[in-house]
Amino acid sequence: MKMIQEIEYKQVGTFEDTKYERIHNEIFSDSSIASRLVANEIASLIKQKDEEGKPCVLGLATGSSPIKVYEELVNLHRSGELSFRNVVTFNLDEYYPMDCDHQQSYYHFMHQHLFDHVDINPENVNIPKGDIPLSDMDQYCIDYEMKIKRYGGLDFQLLGIGRTGHIGFNEPGSHPNSGTRMITLDHVTRSDASSDFNGLENVPKKAVTMGINTIMKSKRVILLAWGHKKATVVKETIEGEIIPSIPASFLQEHKNTTIILDSEAASELTRIKTPWLVDQCIWTEALKFKAVTWLSQEVKKPVLKLTDKDYNEHGMSGLLALEGSSYNLNITIFNKLQHTITGWPGGKPQADDTNRPERAEPSKKRVLIFSPHPDDDVISMGGTFLRLIDQGHDVHIAYQTSGNIAVTDEEALKFAEVAQSFNPDNRDTVYQRIIESLRSKKTSDIDVLEARKIKGLIRRMESLGATRYFGLEDSKVHFLDLPFYETGKVKKNPLGAEDITIVQSIIESVKPHQIYAAGDLADPHGTHKVCLDAIFAAIDRVKDESFMDDCWVWLYRGAWQEWDVSEIEMAVPLSPDEVNKKTNAILFHQSQKDRVMFQGEDAREFWLRAQERNRNTALLYDELGLADYEAIEAFKRYKFK
Repeated sequence: MKMIQEIEYKQVGTFEDTKYERIHNEIFSDSSIASRLVANEIASLIKQKDEEGKPCVLGLATGSSPIKVYEELVNLHRSGELSFRNVVTFNLDEYYPMDCDHQQSYYHFMHQHLFDHVDINPENVNIPKGDIPLSDMDQYCIDYEMKIKRYGGLDFQLLGIGRTGHIGFNEPGSHPNSGTRMITLDHVTRSDASSDFNGLENVPKKAVTMGINTIMKSKRVILLAWGHKKATVVKETIEGEIIPSIPASFLQEHKNTTIILDSEAASELTRIKTPWLVDQCIWTEALKFKAVTWLSQEVKKPVLKLTDKDYNEHGMSGLLALEGSSYNLNITIFNKLQHTITGWPGGKPQADDTNRPERAEPSKKRVLIFSPHPDDDVISMGGTFLRLIDQGHDVHIAYQTSGNIAVTDEEALKFAEVAQSFNPDNRDTVYQRIIESLRSKKTSDIDVLEARKIKGLIRRMESLGATRYFGLEDSKVHFLDLPFYETGKVKKNPLGAEDITIVQSIIESVKPHQIYAAGDLADPHGTHKVCLDAIFAAIDRVKDESFMDDCWVWLYRGAWQEWDVSEIEMAVPLSPDEVNKKTNAILFHQSQKDRVMFQGEDAREFWLRAQERNRNTALLYDELGLADYEAIEAFKRYKFK
């Protein structure tokens, strides 16, 4: 029985037994809501087992996906609603080699997020050890399997999923009969973990993992997947064949599995991306726009050249019957696309703005651009930033975090040594202390406060170089240094009231007609989402203020992805000269050049990624039948009222 269905929740979509989907899945608008429900199911199982006088045997996962589940379980315990006295846990995996006291060990992760905050018996906690001698590893893995069997198997297994389709660390090629063992990590898996280890070279190449067969014997399995980066592998897992190259696909043969998704992770599923291929649709205006732009790309024809035959052959005969002919529908969609394009992101003064994305008045707007890191502004919307300044708007930029952890030790050491060279005989300077701390620093060490400060100053001065190049006054540049970020570690603190208050204060100070914010949730270390949540929370506090009646919020995306064309509500074309100026502004961020610490799955430098993304958007508009521009930056409006 899939207990999660018995609890009230807000869903975006519900699984239907179609020819496409082979695993029960549920889609939620918000991963926090979904995590709370999964935690409630686990809590119900723990209580049920306690009433039966039996231990509750849980298989647990690590990574970013289950963190909120663990937070909710801790909250239930702290409120007195849940005890872990009857709980026995078996974790899926651990890096090898890895000491348990290393900050990136899964032993450390589990204690940090769960075990240190609940009343579980330490003897009931089982986490694969990453420091077992190789000569003893085979027997250790057999013993781990036997211990699970002595408890009668796993009552519940919580899973995440990697971009390779791995569950646990069962990488592509894993056999369905596999048990606990040592494996070699896929390069993609190690790349995804590189930000946690401050570089790919520091990520272990091996791991100990529970096997596919062990997972499949669990009485209940829930797999969590959040974010756009997981969308492709989620589709392959749910809709594809059962193949060893996608180990998660073996879950199709498990009789009590639910995959829990947020909207972005579900975005490639057929019933979400192209619902007209699954069943009859209610053809809203938004769905018509999505369907026609998809069809144009699918058949590689401009929108105005689509025919009745194209619609009928691609599951849209119902839409055609509703509209009467492809001719009129094509014109409607083409006009809508055309109306997204504007060279006036702040609105064109004294122009008819009926079909323009932005208002004509006021002709000179107060603009507040939020940038999660000190370079997201120029990477993601540098051309629009420049255009707003050149067109005379009162532009402010707010850098939400210091970005200090993205500066390498070598870069910070270079600046500290330059500063110290002005006073070489004095060994009692802050620069000398920074030099000594960086030279003696181990991989898992946290930077001392002075080192974090110099790294933050490097990012700050690079930002000022870029904004001055654009012609923006220093007084319009605001460094917020939100506290949630300032941990010195990749792992940040949760969003706090102080963070929201700081964002609220800058909004109240500027009283903007436009807010630009990063809507990019594919950020590999999550800062973008926290920064966006801070903005939304601050807007919620001030939305009833009179100045907010004239405020529009535009969301841009970062270096990792672009909005789907059906989501774009403002497309700002860039000239070749503006593309060059945007590139030059990105290059002011020299600490992020050559060696990008948090590059995600794309090894190219940010300026190259930004150029290609903007040019691809322009090419897409050209292929849809619009004008051929050099590059385009895209935005989606967020409506808070």
